[in-house]
Amino acid sequence: MVLFAHWRKSRELQRKAAEFVADLLREPAPEDVNWLATVATKGDEDHARWELRYARRAIGLLVAQRDALDDRTASSVAQALTSAFETDDHIDRDRFGLVERQFNARLSAYRDALGARGTDASTRLGQTLLAFSGGSFRDVDDKVRRAADTVAAFEREANDALRSAFGAAVLPEYVPPSAAAGTSN
Repeated sequence: MVLFAHWRKSRELQRKAAEFVADLLREPAPEDVNWLATVATKGDEDHARWELRYARRAIGLLVAQRDALDDRTASSVAQALTSAFETDDHIDRDRFGLVERQFNARLSAYRDALGARGTDASTRLGQTLLAFSGGSFRDVDDKVRRAADTVAAFEREANDALRSAFGAAVLPEYVPPSAAAGTSN
């Protein structure tokens, strides 16, 4: 029976990861695509759409790594995201290696932006989106702020989807998180 219980828990984790990733696969809003194409990709809406897809998916994976309640969640999400990329109708099979490299480059850059010290992470995320899109990002102007707002929305949505799929931490009011983890002084 222990083996069956382990298998069931594993399948449940995979199901939750697939549910979370399905949210990350939503197409970008047309107004975001139009805006990004106008300010950064020289009118190339396909490029703008892909940059927004990459951003949502990368931010979602980073949120799973950072905010999940279970250490196994991030690896399950990564596996589900890889499977989603492999079956994505928007990706030509001959170009899958390129898409994989592009996503990994963006994932690394967004991770760096989220972890940057001494700067506003939101601004860095916006600058990262614009940099990959071919736009200007040095001065914090309306373009950077709009890009930052877009990526920040992806982060909020990913957190909501993560809690929806995997649950939220619930502690009694009188118990600090450090005590629940067994690390109170």
